[in-house]
Amino acid sequence: MRPEINPYSPGSGLNPPDLVGRQAEIDAFDLVVARSRGRRASRGIVLHGLRGVGKTVLLNRFLLQAENADWFTVEIEGSATDSGREVARHKLGRALLLAVRRLQRSKHFTEELKSALGTVKSFSLSLGVASVDFGFDQTKGRADSGKIEIDFEEVIEDLAPALQKASSAFGLFIDEMQDIDDELLSALLTAQHKAGQKGWPFYIFGAGLPSLPSVLSASRSYAERLFTYRQIGALDFSASREALLIPAGRLGVEYDVDAMSEILDASGGYPYFLQTYGQAAWDIADEKIIHLSDARSAIAEGNAALDMGFFPARWDRATPTERNYLRAMSADEESGSRTAVIAERLRVPTSALSTARQSLLEKGVVYSPERGRIAFTVPGMAAFIRRQHADTDGLE
Repeated sequence: MRPEINPYSPGSGLNPPDLVGRQAEIDAFDLVVARSRGRRASRGIVLHGLRGVGKTVLLNRFLLQAENADWFTVEIEGSATDSGREVARHKLGRALLLAVRRLQRSKHFTEELKSALGTVKSFSLSLGVASVDFGFDQTKGRADSGKIEIDFEEVIEDLAPALQKASSAFGLFIDEMQDIDDELLSALLTAQHKAGQKGWPFYIFGAGLPSLPSVLSASRSYAERLFTYRQIGALDFSASREALLIPAGRLGVEYDVDAMSEILDASGGYPYFLQTYGQAAWDIADEKIIHLSDARSAIAEGNAALDMGFFPARWDRATPTERNYLRAMSADEESGSRTAVIAERLRVPTSALSTARQSLLEKGVVYSPERGRIAFTVPGMAAFIRRQHADTDGLE
């Protein structure tokens, strides 16, 4: 079939043709927007789950909904790199200025908002973001202390009354939230807490790995009460089926029963894998019915594509010692591993693995679902390691 009209779109953050199985989360965000118009209190939303389940896509959907509601919106992304701290701050300052530019062109731009924008300019300048001429001066003595916790709170405090008058709100959207550095994360959580107490229309919406709730609680003990937490996992059978059938059916293409079953089983319901296998099946099929033989070829081709990009992106970041750790984990497949069992397999004391374990946690390759246990953040990673590095007993 024609590849140029292939409806499937695997990729990091790429919108699938149909966002199925996430209506509960979409409705939850719509409720926050609706309540903000009536000046009623709500909590922000935190999405957490493995990689490849569509958290970024869902967060982007929230952002679009907020923009359609004429919110003042800012989006940033955490980074685990050494320069991540400064990058996140620079992105925050720059994103605030870009939000100001959008606000100036909106129907809700008022004199009250104009007077508050000097505080935004002061804050961005304090973060080292070059000044942009928006026709107003920075507000001296506001958001210019150089202490991000104080300054960011003052930004929200000065914007809040004008946004409320315009029936609008300030939405901060953060992807890879677990990688925001401790100081900035603490400042953001403190600001969210104060906004709730004061009734300011400020909401954080975050997405990150399964470890994100514990990261937030470690930063501020009250974080567990600041947000509605949504665990985003694999799609159920019905939603997985729709993810394959709807976009293909729109173009007159069908799956036979066996082909559908084969792809659903191979994908485990993970959206990224569904898109990968669906894309391959479309390109392989010669007619407008995708058969079992097409599905099997698509799974083989899809796995090859995953083995060249999706999985190596994590494997290649690991040191030889860390790879040994991951190889020992792969024997437990997707269920996770006891740290003591990993040590036994590698024939070393548990304490000798603490550095490798901590490094893998910081790189986002693994997470700890409970004390003494470790699991992959990427579904299918164990199978990849076994395919590519079958000798799980040997050491590099």
